[in-house]
Amino acid sequence: MHVHDDLDALRANVFERIRTHPRWVIALSGGVDSAVLLALAAEALGTRTLVAITGRSPAVTEGEISDAAAVAEALGVAHEIVSTNEMENPSYVANAGDRCFHCRTELFTILSAIARDRAPARVAYGAIVDDLGDDRPGMDAAKKFGIEAPLLDAGLSKTDVRRLASSLGLRVADKPANACLASRIPAGTPVTAERLSQVARAESALRSLGFRVVRVRHHGGEARIEVPPDDLARLRDLEARGTVRAVVTDAGFAAHLLDPEGYRPAGSRSGKATLYSIAPQLDGGQ
Repeated sequence: MHVHDDLDALRANVFERIRTHPRWVIALSGGVDSAVLLALAAEALGTRTLVAITGRSPAVTEGEISDAAAVAEALGVAHEIVSTNEMENPSYVANAGDRCFHCRTELFTILSAIARDRAPARVAYGAIVDDLGDDRPGMDAAKKFGIEAPLLDAGLSKTDVRRLASSLGLRVADKPANACLASRIPAGTPVTAERLSQVARAESALRSLGFRVVRVRHHGGEARIEVPPDDLARLRDLEARGTVRAVVTDAGFAAHLLDPEGYRPAGSRSGKATLYSIAPQLDGGQ
């Protein structure tokens, strides 16, 4: 089968699921999965019966919201940004293993209400087959609310989604995967606006230094910095010049750690890292 034929088959699989209902509310996060879902829904049904919804909270960067808005605008789909209030839920703030369930519950409650007002509409989000097999409390919330997952039901993988995004000309086609800021806070450590802000400021500053993929994990007063293995040498060079220390100091951290293994998905890190204190007399690895 030719590559374009394969992509046509993937699109047809999604179209089949989208066309089961004429009106949809699409959860649009700013990432590639939900962007592809929205684009295919617009292609299958047109834009008049679609609305894309993006949640705004302290755990979502303005960059993600801007990307979502730009995708919806390019597709000609109505887009609304709604404020979510998961920070008012003690179960979310406690940051136990079910944090994502409470976050998604907040978002899906809002989206379900919007859908009921729209004649009614169904709600869909961009889950894919790669999301299966992990501990995903957010998917449990989706099942609870009856949220549809057309890409998942059509059997699409991340590779499929990337290929479709490229063929559709979506601006986020090569955008690296990126979880919410709360994922940088270890389970058991409460989620606070201050911690989320520290992570956001540190990651933004490191991206401005040219690191396209970066994670700053919040460990008390310490920032654990992860970049892909290919970027480690450049990170260490910036560390030697004091640039990294300046970044984490400005973000409000008292110390930082460079993960020597580089960024990998959660659960695959060894836990080894090198600690650097902000204090000049201790700089150089303790």
